[in-house]
Amino acid sequence: MTRTRTRSAAARYWEIDTLRGVAIVMMVIYHLMWDLWYFRVLPDVVLYAGFWKYFQRTIAVLFIGLVGVSLAVTTMRSAGPHGDRPVPFRPYLLRGLRIFGWGMVVSLVMWAARVGYVHFGVLHLIGFSIIAAYPFLRLRWINLALWAAFQIAGYLLLPVRVDFPWLLWLGLTPVAYFPNDYFPVIPWFGVVLLGLFIGNTLYTPQGRVPALPAIGGRLPLRGLQWLGRHSLTIYLLHQIVLFAILVLLGVIRL
Repeated sequence: MTRTRTRSAAARYWEIDTLRGVAIVMMVIYHLMWDLWYFRVLPDVVLYAGFWKYFQRTIAVLFIGLVGVSLAVTTMRSAGPHGDRPVPFRPYLLRGLRIFGWGMVVSLVMWAARVGYVHFGVLHLIGFSIIAAYPFLRLRWINLALWAAFQIAGYLLLPVRVDFPWLLWLGLTPVAYFPNDYFPVIPWFGVVLLGLFIGNTLYTPQGRVPALPAIGGRLPLRGLQWLGRHSLTIYLLHQIVLFAILVLLGVIRL
């Protein structure tokens, strides 16, 4: 394989933003279907099995895996062209806390709206993972092995039920627990570690390892990249926009 250089060390990789933009589009579609199901417009839609279950899982794997890829790229750039600069923990801590805080805001809004409570959703997981991934930022094969271990642990925990909610964040759930948005550390932190493995394999401080065509500026990729660059804002606001559109069109009544 030949290594290609980016035009600038600070340049964004179009393929990462594009994939994140694809995940955003898929997320909006899925949540639109959820809204139509919740308000009984499409009461027979089955969102937790079959096609829509795996559609939602694909969205989650894209979002969470790209967290790891982005962390790997960010770390390489912070460490410099030779990888010998120290990478401070503080930026990861602050960024993780900020995203975790937004997750708490989502939890409070869901609780206030009486549509359920998000105990440990995707934003909680991402915030936690940005902090917890710090010791693993430069690892490759160990991260791949840990990803496999997290998946096995998640499979083994599936039938386990406990009488208390305190370890929901880890992956231990009470009986009859049916969450709206639930991404526990086991197995989902493993997907972040898989993303770190991919990022540390496909990218170097000098650029990406595989040669990709320079098509990032073309439509519709440019639009997807814009969505990918603003994924957090869109995540926080898209349901409000969907509700407003559905109400204005007379599809639902709040």
